[in-house]
Amino acid sequence: MSAMLDIPEEDRLILEAIEKWLERDVRPHVMRLEHADEYPHEMVAQMREMGLFGATIPREYGGLGLSAGTYARIVELIAETWMSLTGIFNSHLIMAACVARMGTEAQKRHYLPRFASGELRGGLALTEPDAGTDLQAIRTRARREGDAYVVNGTKTWISNGIHGQCFALLVKTDPEAQPPHKGMSMFIAEKGEGFTVSRKLEKLGYKGIDSAELVFRDYRIPAANLLGGEEGRGLQAALGGLELGRINVAARGCGIASAALKDSVRYAQIRRTFGKPICQHQAIQLKLGEMATRLQAARLLTYDAARIYDAGRRCDMEAGMAKYFASEAAVENSLEAMRIHGGYGYSKEYPIERYFRDAPLMCIGEGTNEIQRIIIARQLIERNPA
Repeated sequence: MSAMLDIPEEDRLILEAIEKWLERDVRPHVMRLEHADEYPHEMVAQMREMGLFGATIPREYGGLGLSAGTYARIVELIAETWMSLTGIFNSHLIMAACVARMGTEAQKRHYLPRFASGELRGGLALTEPDAGTDLQAIRTRARREGDAYVVNGTKTWISNGIHGQCFALLVKTDPEAQPPHKGMSMFIAEKGEGFTVSRKLEKLGYKGIDSAELVFRDYRIPAANLLGGEEGRGLQAALGGLELGRINVAARGCGIASAALKDSVRYAQIRRTFGKPICQHQAIQLKLGEMATRLQAARLLTYDAARIYDAGRRCDMEAGMAKYFASEAAVENSLEAMRIHGGYGYSKEYPIERYFRDAPLMCIGEGTNEIQRIIIARQLIERNPA
């Protein structure tokens, strides 16, 4: 894997261990699990043993305390083998990042060690049937009753919704507030009475991981679980967590783009037409050259966003650029790989069709690529006043 010279030796050892695990315990089983859309229980247990559920959680709370740069490399590496696995710990770590950044000290001490160990796993519950990118349009309501809040509403497309136990839940605590974000709050919500999973959602790709619809009917949650102990800061918490999430999605895009390129380079040397390997045909060389350049540009954007995140600076523009470019690179590389492989690229016997199905999700998840371009433009204007 490229660009590993600038990471600490300890982190390099973690990456090498993950590479060995992927070859030994993941790659041989991906096709079966993918086509069956089966949750990878054994792999999740192995990720828990490796500490991946605490990858970016600070060491003082039991996590590995890895930088976003090293985390991005881990995500790319795993996504190159099976992208679905990265979603199982990505959403979980966004939840943890919300608590680490904005939780009270009591909330951090209570939850972060359990998140880091994988004892308590979960994700981010933001999206609703009528509210995705426009989070201020959510309708899930939390009403204060004494020392608790009563929650009613529905969340959809929630990763880890079935097998997770705890979620960073975005709600309206004051539906009349103007602007609407001032009435939004976030809770650390554990499953319990009134919190149910209504159904598993079927998807084109991104198989194996559970995406679900969550329903809250008079679900009572202690006031102590209000993130940060203060109402009105929910959107701020969500957007802060999504910076890390967008770096993750960018790294996933790099992983898919890399897998498509590697498979294509290998196949182009084996497949022969008109008396020579297809890699000697100019048309194929043009495709490979574009694919390799696209991947390298996506990686550099992703690492740059991670570097700024690690410095503790605002990086919504850089994370948006990385997520936008890397996800589009994944789509384009997966399609070119399919064309290079011809009929084999369309066959379920090869992984190319999986890359082709998985890649479009990266253009939608953690904010659509359309909204990323708007964020980039607005940040350009804000940072460069006339």
